[in-house]
Order: sequence, then C-alpha cells, then structure tokens
Amino acid sequence: MMAGTVRRILGDLAGRSHRRTIDLLTQQLDATVKGVDLAAELAAGRIAPADARVRMGEVEHEGDSRRAALVAELAKTLTTPIDREDLYRFSRSVDDVLDNLRDLVRETDLFGMAGDPVDLPALEAVREGVVALRDAVAELSGSPARVQDGAMAARKAAGRVRREYQTSVAALFRQELRAGILSRRELLRRLDVIGLRLNDAAADLSDALLKRGH
Repeated sequence: MMAGTVRRILGDLAGRSHRRTIDLLTQQLDATVKGVDLAAELAAGRIAPADARVRMGEVEHEGDSRRAALVAELAKTLTTPIDREDLYRFSRSVDDVLDNLRDLVRETDLFGMAGDPVDLPALEAVREGVVALRDAVAELSGSPARVQDGAMAARKAAGRVRREYQTSVAALFRQELRAGILSRRELLRRLDVIGLRLNDAAADLSDALLKRGH
C-alpha cells in the first residue's frame, strides 16, 4: 500500500497523472466525434435510422466507459491540470453532447423519420466544436492561450448550430401542415440542444482555465 502511494506521488510530480487525465478526456471527445459522424451519416441518408440507432448505442457505451475511467482517475490522483471539480463538470457537459446525439438518432428512428440533409451544416458545426475542444484539452498542460482559443472556437461553432436551427425551423413553419411536421420540429429542437450542450462544455473549460489563473 505504501509503495503504491509513493509511486502515485512520484507519478503526479512527474506529470504522468496530468497526461492520464488529458488522455481520458481526449478519448471521451473522440467518442463524441464518432457520435457526430454517425448522426451525419444518418442525415446524409448513408445509413438507415434503425442501424444508426444500434451503432450509436455502441458509441455511447464507449463514451460512457471513458468518462467512468476519468472519474475513477480523478478520485485517486493527487494533482490535475485544472481543478478536479471543473474537469468533472466539463466531462459531464461533453457527455451531454453525446447523450443528445444519441437521442437525435433514437428519436429519428422512433418517429419513423428519415435522416434530413438539411441537418448537415449544423452537425458539421458540432463536429468542428468538439474537435476544437479536443485540441484545447491537448494543451491543458501547455498553453493556456491555446486552450482559450479552442474553447472560443467551440462556442462560435455552437452559435452556428443555433443559427442553422433557427433557419430550419423558419423554413419548416412556412410549409403546409402535414404528417411529420411536429416530429421534424422535435428533431430540430434536439439538434439545437446539442449545440447548447456544446456551448456549456466550452464555457466549462474556459471558466476552469480562468479559475486556474487566479
């Protein structure tokens, strides 16, 4: 027990615990990128909703396992790149992005709808935002300025999601009332929520970095 504690302390002092934390966050974000890509495949009509739903379950499991590993790491490590509570909050917001991507795919299948290519610009913005966060996380032990740049890029991407959502809803409301309009409205709202959760994750990371600087 004592030897293990000493090894843990030495590892923390050498920065290995920071690397482990960053690696786990990166893996969680990688799983989220996979979720975005799968939702985009559905929107583009390259995969059927039922098949996308099954595959998204696998992606979600991957993301959940990475988050669980991160939480376990935070519980035992002595030092972290930023406050451990802030890391937990950021990871939770990233998890919310993937959860809502899961719900977008699941609800498309449940509502008996097909993927809609109109969603592709918004999903591309989500992808860019998640990748920006992944790049920012890689700089947590290095350049604070690059972390902030990545968080800002993710927030701008989230803003694009909101604008794409508003444009799509406006176009939907100009159509004649028909079967599927309400279902489509719900799916667009889910897409908007994905953007909101992306913005939350970016804000969590930015706020955590500011706190570290005080």
